[in-house]
Amino acid sequence: MMDHLKKSPAARPIRAADRAVGLTLVTEWKDGGIAQVQDYLVGEQPLAIHVDQQPLSVTMRTPGHDLELAAGFLFSEGIVSRREQITALTQSAEPGQEANLVHVELHPEAAIDPERLRRNFISTSSCGLCGRAAIDDLRVRGIRRPNPRLRIDPEVLCRLPDMLRSDQKLFSRTGGPHAAGLFDHAGRLLTLREDVGRHNAVDKLIGWALLNGGLPLAEHILLVSGRGSFEIIQKALVAGLPAVACISAPSSLAVQLAQEFRLTLVGFLRGRRFIVYAGEERLSLTSPLSCSGPDTPSNVRRASHRT
Repeated sequence: MMDHLKKSPAARPIRAADRAVGLTLVTEWKDGGIAQVQDYLVGEQPLAIHVDQQPLSVTMRTPGHDLELAAGFLFSEGIVSRREQITALTQSAEPGQEANLVHVELHPEAAIDPERLRRNFISTSSCGLCGRAAIDDLRVRGIRRPNPRLRIDPEVLCRLPDMLRSDQKLFSRTGGPHAAGLFDHAGRLLTLREDVGRHNAVDKLIGWALLNGGLPLAEHILLVSGRGSFEIIQKALVAGLPAVACISAPSSLAVQLAQEFRLTLVGFLRGRRFIVYAGEERLSLTSPLSCSGPDTPSNVRRASHRT
């Protein structure tokens, strides 16, 4: 077996014609048999964002919808608040080089505060800024609680994962990327973005809405294919989204943020089951909770997350 593995050909580089997907030869073990097969890989390359000719950020992403990614990042980080503040948005495509650089030019009113940006980037890279400070930053930016009037049918929620999965073209080829889908309140899929980074997929969606005049997303539902992190809830609030659903679990800080801003957060959305972590009032649940006392709920039990 070891001799066989040593002779396996090296992975091929990602093809320039389709940078979102790579192709490699792998060794497959199946029922005791060994075969060499071709396998598709989700693309991952760095994207640098320069604002007014100054480097701002570098993120690892799946190539594709890069201008949306840059626009969504600028919006979710509070650098711009309106589409009109972006006066130019272009991508480098010099001969012989990968198009891994987005140039942004801003209107003078969208001046960058380097100190506030430094604090934001520290918080999102988990390098020591506490969750309380990260939440307080949203209040400083004037982010409001999302649309309290939206109502969502639980039956609509249950249909969303299958719709998301059936439209994940990159995932069907590679099994690798995360997905973020934007739905209206009736459960119609408006657009979907895939990326190796779950936060990048969400930024691409927000960028799409920003560049097409669709913000705020006050009547919409965001569904993410993995877990619900603080970053995703933060970006959803900035975009005005009142509801976020995730296939897996949310993090503790994501739940705290959703509860403080009364955003509807649903986790473990699988089949005909989900768990509501915040904002239950937007869901038309037929059996409201009734507690026998402040410390002894009569119908509360520990949730099971076995699949």
